[in-house]
Amino acid sequence: MLRGAPPTGRCDTLGGMKIQNIKVHPLLGGTVDGGWPDGHEPEDDLHALVEVETDEGVSGIGSVFTNSDLVIAGVQTLAPLWRGESAVEPERVSEKLRQSVFWQGRGGTLEHVISGIDIALWDLLGKVTQQPVARLLGGYYRHKIKPYGSILFDEPSQLADNLQATVARGFRAIKLGWRPFGRRDRKYDELLVKTARETVGTEVELLVDAGGSEQFWPHGYKWALNTAQMLANYDIGWFEEALPPDDIEGFIRLRNAAPLPITGGEVLTRRQSFMPWIERGALDIVQPDATKCGGLTEARRIAWMAQDHNIGFVSHGWNTAVGLAADLHLAAAIPVAHYVEYLTPAPYIEEIVTEPFQLDADGFLAIPETPGLGIELDRDVLQRFARAAN
Repeated sequence: MLRGAPPTGRCDTLGGMKIQNIKVHPLLGGTVDGGWPDGHEPEDDLHALVEVETDEGVSGIGSVFTNSDLVIAGVQTLAPLWRGESAVEPERVSEKLRQSVFWQGRGGTLEHVISGIDIALWDLLGKVTQQPVARLLGGYYRHKIKPYGSILFDEPSQLADNLQATVARGFRAIKLGWRPFGRRDRKYDELLVKTARETVGTEVELLVDAGGSEQFWPHGYKWALNTAQMLANYDIGWFEEALPPDDIEGFIRLRNAAPLPITGGEVLTRRQSFMPWIERGALDIVQPDATKCGGLTEARRIAWMAQDHNIGFVSHGWNTAVGLAADLHLAAAIPVAHYVEYLTPAPYIEEIVTEPFQLDADGFLAIPETPGLGIELDRDVLQRFARAAN
């Protein structure tokens, strides 16, 4: 059974605003191919937004990188815990949800749903206090940051076209990931990387994601090390997910031997899961996904843990405009944040907000300074992507 939080003795001084309802907005019709073996169709169900509604008419929005049916079920499962709770205490409320559902699964669907609720509660708190989320998270270490355009590898001629289009959109850093890289042979992998570097030249930063979290990933440490050495020859900025996501020993060995930074962590959830990876030095850069790992609350804790161990931090962000906005605020509040991930082109990022994100002439994104997450949803477009949730 679900259990509530222990007595806190707190005094609600912000008007006692309470959570009245949580609405789920499924997103279908604009899903971007994620690089898995069978690809994705636009109608595939991979993302959902959650909207926390209060008894005073204020709402906050969050994003979840999980099938919407699971999000709906998770919101319903958690309902006895969130209904009537404070709407302006994101850290306490999300931790209450997390601690109260251990028996329903630590780190799975319910943690993903808690992630979206947590982001929405931070958005709410910002709106109520008239402060941007970045300031509530600790303050602005920066007011703009470089996004990397996140795209898939492809056949060489198509890859070159995709890269040119991404540079034309203003990106000065690009990450290439998943198929067909690592799915054929070493010579083909090098051909793809060589094509990418020759296409964008030396002024655009390139990053590579092998996609080792694909089911039944066939490669081990020696493949990863040899590939890392090849990537370094083309001045690739990092090597992401070179091994399966549970192979901590392999990542430790790889980080110690590879000539370029090793990154990962996107599939991990809860700060406790990240602790051994950080404490044992398995990664040069840790990449929690705030829409899965526990929200902004957990991602911030993970980022500061990495900071304390002299490990870099970059959010994983294969998500929505709401997720990107959350990542921007988090990047503002973490001293060592270096990039944000920007999936592109992506209808759930570029079409669901009234004012789309704009890169400046140097390829940077400004971090919002208006209350909450600083974005406004285009409800007509959102309705177009959403299916009815009963």
